[in-house]
Amino acid sequence: DQIEAGSSSAPRSGLAGADGSRMEWTTVETADGAKLSVRLFKPAAPVEDAEDVAVVLVHPYTILGGVQGLLRGMAQGLAERGHRAVTFDMRGAGRSTGRASLTGSSEVRDVVAVCRWVADTLKPRAVLLVGSSAGAPIAGSAVDKVDQVVGYVSIGYPFGLLASILFGRHHDAILKSEKPKLFIMGTKDGFTSVKQLQNKLKSAAGRVDTHLIEGAGHFQMEGPAFDAQMVDLIVNFIKSLPK
Repeated sequence: DQIEAGSSSAPRSGLAGADGSRMEWTTVETADGAKLSVRLFKPAAPVEDAEDVAVVLVHPYTILGGVQGLLRGMAQGLAERGHRAVTFDMRGAGRSTGRASLTGSSEVRDVVAVCRWVADTLKPRAVLLVGSSAGAPIAGSAVDKVDQVVGYVSIGYPFGLLASILFGRHHDAILKSEKPKLFIMGTKDGFTSVKQLQNKLKSAAGRVDTHLIEGAGHFQMEGPAFDAQMVDLIVNFIKSLPK
């Protein structure tokens, strides 16, 4: 699968957090020519206890208005905890070029391109992929396409019957991956019931963790009220991964 990535612009930087963490902007080009707007959130200083794992976050469904800005709170929180975090607009979203696809098939190339850019440019020990809503199946299809990716976190994976019409083609990739996986979901998620999640994960390979948030709906977890909780879950999952 020849999907290469290269940065096509020099990073520009600015202050991201009150703790002195910084954010840089750059552009990553995919193999098929889409130019993706990318933000890198960098810790103010190395944190002793933090593992050198960079986190790539994949935003919700572009066609419903998903953009990287929805993940800024989480990315900033991860930087404050000592992890470099990367958000980006998938093709057709925000300032990225190209056209969004209905099923997220083209967007898998975007995730792979950004992960490879992170691996080659930032040179972390490893990369963790985090996908929110429709970003979860898209990220799941990219997990085994990049060797440096060591784990996966899903926030509100749309496993339900109606959502599966659009994203069902992505299910096998993450369920068959041997890499450690964490599925976070609200018990009031309108796209996937707890039972549907549990039934799907019965067939999953490798280590599979779940974390249910009582009373939370699907779109609530994309909001700032849950950012700190998501950061805690992601950081603790990173700490649990094999060194």
